[in-house]
Amino acid sequence: MPKGSEELTNSRKEEIINACALLYEDHGFKDISIRDIGAKTSFTRTSIYNYFQTKEEIFLALLQREYEAWISDLKNIMSENDSLSAEGFADKLSKSLERRGCMLKLMSMNLYDMEGNSRIENLVAFKLVYADAMRILSCCLEKFFSKMSANDIQEFIYALFPFMFGVYPYTNATPKQKEAMELAHVNYARYSVYEITNSFIKRMLAPFGR
Repeated sequence: MPKGSEELTNSRKEEIINACALLYEDHGFKDISIRDIGAKTSFTRTSIYNYFQTKEEIFLALLQREYEAWISDLKNIMSENDSLSAEGFADKLSKSLERRGCMLKLMSMNLYDMEGNSRIENLVAFKLVYADAMRILSCCLEKFFSKMSANDIQEFIYALFPFMFGVYPYTNATPKQKEAMELAHVNYARYSVYEITNSFIKRMLAPFGR
């Protein structure tokens, strides 16, 4: 048992978020309830309300944790490399996003529900981490691509982040979606997160490569 109320609170929150993440691997957002999440924790379902008021707040906390993990990856890219070509940076950035499947899924599928049904303080906490991800990525670009102006970096950021919101659906079509595309004679090419993001990032950085 953690010592101190703050440590206990953080431990309980982490357990709730872990339970949510586990359920989200095999179930849809709409199919998961606070009751389901509570059943995966070591304490009563009603205790969850001491930490989160809605299931959307739990999912938002999961998304925030995913962004924090991505930020850590971005910092490692920056600290472990003195220089990178456009191809090298695209490779590392794409691999970092490939590891964040849960983040990409939440962004594309459930963001509006999470933000709409979370308290403002929870939403602000998430937005601060979201902004930090943009800041760290900007720092990476400043370090590795000296030819990029401040406006170039901003354009890259504002192209990449909206692009990220659409990556998951393009790389994770359901069997039903695939069947519908076949019946509609839609040519469906399967790409991984790495493949689709690597191609996009390389094209964006090509003018600034060393």
